[in-house]
Amino acid sequence: MEEYCRFANDPLPYSYKAMEPYIDIQTMYLHHDKHLQAYINQLNALIERCAALQSMTFTQKGNCGFPVLVQILKNLDTVPEYLRTDIRNNAGGVFNHWFYFNGLSAKPRKRPEGQLAESIHWQFGGFEEFKKEFTKQALDVFGSGYAWLAADKEGNLQVIKTANQDTPVEKNLIPLICVDVWEHAYYLKHKNLRSAYLPDWFEVADWNWAQWCYSNPEIFS
Repeated sequence: MEEYCRFANDPLPYSYKAMEPYIDIQTMYLHHDKHLQAYINQLNALIERCAALQSMTFTQKGNCGFPVLVQILKNLDTVPEYLRTDIRNNAGGVFNHWFYFNGLSAKPRKRPEGQLAESIHWQFGGFEEFKKEFTKQALDVFGSGYAWLAADKEGNLQVIKTANQDTPVEKNLIPLICVDVWEHAYYLKHKNLRSAYLPDWFEVADWNWAQWCYSNPEIFS
């Protein structure tokens, strides 16, 4: 009998210290193994309680991935209302953290190339102008959340910010790259200085990941 899948916290695709000196080893460990794990545990517990969530995962094998998260986040109206907020927060927490960690690299492509670079130039006037707008949006997040570069179905780019664990897929946008500006993403190294964290994040933000997402929008739609 086919059983619904569950989410698992796979190891990072790099070591905890790989982002040093820009993101410290202890932050990477706590962020991935504690904060992300908590969202995964809570989401799996909700799946155990919710037949509608279980039905979204029957065709999957083993562990759930991005497509299941997208399906959950885009079909919240099919789950019981009394669970909806918890499901949205925890599914969003898993999605956003997975996306953030995938968008980091110890040896990143630090600037976009190809079609994405052309789109950034056309939409923002150049990469440096984009960085200014992205930084502004990240600094403007009130409390906890994320700043994103995202694309619509026509490939047009926009920089957006989301609160808490809201996601671009709920806005029918394709996420390309994001910075996590919850304080647990930077507080051990930068204390309360989000403005000091953002230049360090740019040093390890991987534009190969952004280009892959831009070229494969069906994963998130």
